[in-house]
Amino acid sequence: MATHDLTPRIAPNLDRHLVFPLLEFLQERQLYPDEQILKAKIELLNKTNMVDYAMDIHKSLYRTEDVPQDMVERRAEVVARLKALEEAAAPLVSFLQNPNAVQELRADKQYNLQMLNDRYQIGTDQIEALYQYAKFQFECGNYSGAADYLYQYRALCTNSERSLSALWGKLAAEILMQNWDIAFEELNRLKEIIDSKSYASPLNQVQSRIWLMHWSLFIFFNHDNGRTHIIDLFNQDKYLNAIQTNAPHLLRYLATALIVNKRRRTQFKDFIKVIQQEQYAFKDPITEFLACVYVNYDFDGAQKKMRECEEVILNDPFLGKRVEEGSFSTVPLRDEFLENARLFIFETYCRIHQRIDMGVLSDKLNLNYEEAERWIVNLITTSKLDAKIDSKSGTIVMEPNHPNVYQQIIDHTKALSGRTYKLVNQLLEKAQTQAAR
Repeated sequence: MATHDLTPRIAPNLDRHLVFPLLEFLQERQLYPDEQILKAKIELLNKTNMVDYAMDIHKSLYRTEDVPQDMVERRAEVVARLKALEEAAAPLVSFLQNPNAVQELRADKQYNLQMLNDRYQIGTDQIEALYQYAKFQFECGNYSGAADYLYQYRALCTNSERSLSALWGKLAAEILMQNWDIAFEELNRLKEIIDSKSYASPLNQVQSRIWLMHWSLFIFFNHDNGRTHIIDLFNQDKYLNAIQTNAPHLLRYLATALIVNKRRRTQFKDFIKVIQQEQYAFKDPITEFLACVYVNYDFDGAQKKMRECEEVILNDPFLGKRVEEGSFSTVPLRDEFLENARLFIFETYCRIHQRIDMGVLSDKLNLNYEEAERWIVNLITTSKLDAKIDSKSGTIVMEPNHPNVYQQIIDHTKALSGRTYKLVNQLLEKAQTQAAR
């Protein structure tokens, strides 16, 4: 199943520390040889300050208690550098740890800078030292300390670029500590900055949106309402355009969220068109399943893809995580996916057939006859499908459902004003960009 592993595509869009949880998952699932995963971890760690962790992995990989001399020397360098940064940031850290002193800070950053300089002899050098100290803490794997210092740094920083860098670091730290609510707040702050008209160049804006969407996967598949929020973000025109242009593999996650989220069925038609457009750039069992059901009406193919989807979900670091005690969901995503996938097959199959053999349908649903019968009876009683089961002939009889012409006209035109508004805005933005040049 490593064929469908997206880690090689996702990892370049993540901070290297965020790649570690993915490697841990892949190692647990044994998708790759253990030696290959350990070597990948060491390669990542060599570019961080987590030297002790690198030493432990080296010992495990080569089955020895000895470590290379360069690792020993690197550790000494890290300890010395950490001590130097700690001393440089000490005046400001001491101030921030004093509750009475912190009360003197205001919303006005310029006032704060002047006050710190006049009363505490803390200037821009100490503020910069706090950033470097926080960054170094992050590289050492102290995410809690890094998050605190980066938050405090942003409250004092007047450099927009450095403040943005600190926000990315804060987001990464919260993700790695699994503080999903706080991480979601930081994600929205970052999105607001990225989407602002003053943000860098259009090219950098697109790249930042791609990074943001990749980082957001950690949050959306762990947060209480994440599967709704991912649809809200990824389905926005600017973000969906970025996906189609540079990251079509993210369609797997949007497709999964739409499949398990029954309240978002209205957005399904447009998404199927996107899958059709991007099938030559990216396809996997999940997107192919939707194409089988809604484009090709290939129900045998859909049944086969549904089985493949189960394996893909189980082996995906974001979709296949364990359901922990106290989690927001007691139902594994795999089970929700399969239940809704069967529903899609059933609904589509029923709409193009008037009389359906129960045996044939049970095969297409990947259930035995008795399970299929119970499942269908329950579905008919709870859905809007106008159907009945003929037990004698073992068939489902669908009542004809002629579409309302007026409703069809309403459905096709209700989004017209919104699309026109978006088109006008895009034209205005393009005109403003050309005028600025």
